[in-house]
Amino acid sequence: MSGIDVVSEDPWWRRAVVYQIYPLSFADSDGDGVGDLPGITSRLDHLERLGVDVIWLSPVYPSPRDDNGYDISDYRGIDPTFGTPEDFDELLAEVHRRGMRLVMDLVVNHTSDEHPWFVASRDGGPDGPMRDWYWWRPPRPGMEPGAPGAEPNNWGSFFSGPSWTLDPAGGEYHLHLFSPRQPDLNWENPRVRRAIHEMMRWWLDRGVDGFRMDVINLISKDPELPDGHVPPGARYGDRDPHCVCGPRIHEFLAEMHREVFAGHPERLLLVGEMPGVTVEEARLFTDPARREVDMVFQFEHVGLDYGPAGKFDLRPLRLTDLKASFARWQHGLAEVGWNSLYFCNHDQPRVVSRYGDDSPEHRVRSATMLATVLHLHRGTPYVYQGEELGMTNAPFAGIGEFRDIESLNHYREEVAAGEQPERVMAALRARSRDNARTPMQWDASPRAGFTTGTPWMPVNPNHREINAEAQVADPDSVFHHYRRLIGLRHTEPAVTHGDFHLLFADSEEVYAFTRRYPAGGTELLVLANFTGRDVEVELPEGWAGTEEVIANVPGHGPLEARPTLAPREARVHRRRVG
Repeated sequence: MSGIDVVSEDPWWRRAVVYQIYPLSFADSDGDGVGDLPGITSRLDHLERLGVDVIWLSPVYPSPRDDNGYDISDYRGIDPTFGTPEDFDELLAEVHRRGMRLVMDLVVNHTSDEHPWFVASRDGGPDGPMRDWYWWRPPRPGMEPGAPGAEPNNWGSFFSGPSWTLDPAGGEYHLHLFSPRQPDLNWENPRVRRAIHEMMRWWLDRGVDGFRMDVINLISKDPELPDGHVPPGARYGDRDPHCVCGPRIHEFLAEMHREVFAGHPERLLLVGEMPGVTVEEARLFTDPARREVDMVFQFEHVGLDYGPAGKFDLRPLRLTDLKASFARWQHGLAEVGWNSLYFCNHDQPRVVSRYGDDSPEHRVRSATMLATVLHLHRGTPYVYQGEELGMTNAPFAGIGEFRDIESLNHYREEVAAGEQPERVMAALRARSRDNARTPMQWDASPRAGFTTGTPWMPVNPNHREINAEAQVADPDSVFHHYRRLIGLRHTEPAVTHGDFHLLFADSEEVYAFTRRYPAGGTELLVLANFTGRDVEVELPEGWAGTEEVIANVPGHGPLEARPTLAPREARVHRRRVG
């Protein structure tokens, strides 16, 4: 098969770039301080100008917002906070009119405790017809409900505390891997699965172009729900062996694909967010012949700067660890499977503050260097709102400025255990999910052009310097560098199809690799300096004098055999191959 045939027959999403919108913080049309659907519609020209192909819309369903919408109380509605169903239809039509697609964020591992399914499951008691739609268990044998340690097992929640909450009226506990107000659905029950499939078909019939499935690899649990091993110093047992990629996960996903996606045109995209997934498992999940999901959203590379106690245990990133992780995924999914490429999303701090240098002197070059490295790998790149501007972490003054349930729970638990509040605050400022959730910075006006009212969380003060209006007008901005990267993916087959070869694997200074695609006649060389000082690089043979495709430092002549990379510099060069 020729290279042209390979390109033309590939699924469209392999050449696409996805842009994630967090609706609460993107654009407010009515001055209530909260983002909404008409606000998103009013800003679509920005995304069209950027050149992205897909919009991933974080949840806009009705929700009490215990976890900012990831606790859904009605799968088929639109939360009035964001607008009306008609507002959604208008947004969808405008997205399609611009040649883009819209992917819904869908959470089916758990619901809100206000969802009618859970209300019926709880209020119907142990013998009720919907009891087994969720995981209910009595206390441990011989223990009274509510007594310390009486929970059915020793699992901890992702959001701190135990994974079980007692219903005092019924005397049993419900399982929640996240917030107590996010009870886990029991996918062992075929009625649950049928209800979810029907709901997904309803959205596809409405015109959406697919789903990003939140923590989808947690839906299959070991039905025995056994205790987990308690590591030294830990408060809870390790739940992951019993709920991450559980015993029926492939069966459940294959059934979902068969029941929901069969018969639909090839316009659709199904992304599986999968914490804890391995390369080997991802290869199975994304093998087209198995018909499960199109790509995984994995977390290995964003956990490399975690200490032994987890994400709030800060340690610096080692570049060699990042390169090894990316290379493992590049090679592991080279023949079969597909990966998502990202640094930022609604759950991660801003990458320019995390892996780069967000000082005024070096922010632009850091942001463009990191973007160049990410977008030149094989996989589908994701841009999180504001990432294309180089938005930074926020200078939270105190715990009162945080809104995220994970951060608030962590602060409360650590301080209660005797940790110094300022040490906890330092970790939150670096790693809190709220860093990603400050309002989008549209212009230099007092509320960053996000709202005319009081924003639901503080605007980052640096919006006066970092904003979309200024960057669209500046051809050397972070925004226009992203435009060039996206354009390269759309036009250069080596970006999508080329093989991957890591260079200088042991260097803690330079990230370098090649992408070679002989069928398309090109090879790309990517060079990136992750340090704040000049670094000299000795190139592989044959690259001196080659064409520069993209760079974040202007004014280069032909590539030297031993170029010196300036601090945070990134270059992409191209040569012809037979």
